[in-house]
Amino acid sequence: MKVQSSIQQALEGITDGMTIMVGGFGLVGIPEHLILGLYEKGVKDLTVISNNCGVDDWGLGILLQNRQIKKMISSYVGENKEFERQFLSGELEVELVPQGTLAERVRAGGAGIPAFYTPAGVGTVIAENKETRTFNGKEYVLETGLRADFALVKAFRGDTYGNLIYNKTARNFNPIMATAGAITIAEVEELVEVGSLDPDSVHTPSVYVQRIIQRDHYEKRIEKRTVKK
Repeated sequence: MKVQSSIQQALEGITDGMTIMVGGFGLVGIPEHLILGLYEKGVKDLTVISNNCGVDDWGLGILLQNRQIKKMISSYVGENKEFERQFLSGELEVELVPQGTLAERVRAGGAGIPAFYTPAGVGTVIAENKETRTFNGKEYVLETGLRADFALVKAFRGDTYGNLIYNKTARNFNPIMATAGAITIAEVEELVEVGSLDPDSVHTPSVYVQRIIQRDHYEKRIEKRTVKK
């Protein structure tokens, strides 16, 4: 049975030292309740693959403050002062990846592609100690696909089989990460019966989702609010 009755049931099997993918972009489309569940579970020494690390007091930032993350593989870290502090003090290992490369590494991992060549990062620190090759007169760097022990994703609507539909820009890293976890856990705002979703509108087929849980309260914070004076 894919439908889970509690967050802790959904997170069963996640232990210290595992690699976790977490969907979202900024604070949009993040699995808020699953992240809070990891915080309460207290697992530590995690390697987290995510576009960014939330803000200081929300999203993945709460795991960072609680010293549960050992390493971040991400593309953007600019909104989190604690991230900066831990990185500069040597407490946090960071692998910075160009955003498009990060997306392709996750997509490749989900598709069973072990590695690929990309021009992004050639001639920079990104390419240090990596294989490079020239194709049609242009240099490319070899990047490896990414997979995780668990992938945590957030969808707007899902059915009890695990078919998922994302809402607008929340369809960011979530669909590709859903394919790249050995176990994918989806939290959804609306859970419906099988047959309720238009098959042509499904973004993530149920074959990729092992567990699903519904939660109906979301803070949906704004990462950076800009208003008129």
